[in-house]
Amino acid sequence: MQLAHVEGFLEVARQGSVSRAAAGLFVSQPALTVRLQQLEAELGEQLFVRTRRGVQLTDAGRAFLPYAERAMASLQGGRELLAEMRSGGAGELTLGAAPAVSTYVLPSILVRFTERFPRVRLVVRTGHSEEVVEMVARGEVQVGVGRRIRHQHVEARPIYEDELVLVAEPGHPFAEAGRVSLERLSEARLILFDRTSSYYDLTNAIFREAGVAPRGVMELDNIEAAKKMVEQGLGVALLPNTAVAAEIARRSLRPVAVDGAPPVHRPIVAMRPRDAGPAGPAVAGFLDLLAETPRLIAGAAPPA
Repeated sequence: MQLAHVEGFLEVARQGSVSRAAAGLFVSQPALTVRLQQLEAELGEQLFVRTRRGVQLTDAGRAFLPYAERAMASLQGGRELLAEMRSGGAGELTLGAAPAVSTYVLPSILVRFTERFPRVRLVVRTGHSEEVVEMVARGEVQVGVGRRIRHQHVEARPIYEDELVLVAEPGHPFAEAGRVSLERLSEARLILFDRTSSYYDLTNAIFREAGVAPRGVMELDNIEAAKKMVEQGLGVALLPNTAVAAEIARRSLRPVAVDGAPPVHRPIVAMRPRDAGPAGPAVAGFLDLLAETPRLIAGAAPPA
């Protein structure tokens, strides 16, 4: 069933005249008559009858009328929605984010996003970076944010680098000195989090490459729990800078430089399907806000 046929039917029903309807649609009367005949042939019913008062709906035409009106109204609503989406005024943005990103970085970005796109519905799914890249590859999310993982169907855009920072509670000897050697660090209880995360692997790699092993280890399943344990003086931890920036700023945790260990950075990227096509306004706007993340992180970081 062609849209032009339904549109012609509705206009004739409104005008009560084929000639007036043709003028309103900017088509010739014979062309409109053909459209009506084709619609009647497709439906298998006569929709209009000619009377001395003009063209009137048959019983079949009156029965079909509300359905045709709803169909046109639905299509018009679709046109209006697409127009709003082109301007970024409506639609949906689906995101996938790794835990450290969704907890410590994404909220401030989404605050600014909702100010710019108040009518865009947000859907956020979380998972480890390996899970996020698969969400992107399968088209389950429009944008993923996590550490770089190569995938043939996913393209990645660098956003920022998250550095691992050694933190201790203010009264800890390491905090008072402000720095510690890797060998001395091995004497402290080390608090690790989430065996499945890349941060866990990076922390262990630092000691393994230096040929030392921590004497005491406490393992937890998330960053927040690790921070609380450090704040209570139960040990020290290498944690993502974005996760501890607020605690360092209010001095409930202190950063400690580690002599003999190079800085450990983990690149965070924005991921999109390779075949996604041009980004719409909402996606483009979110990516623009993501690009501002390094500046925001630098602004939130406490003085060295």
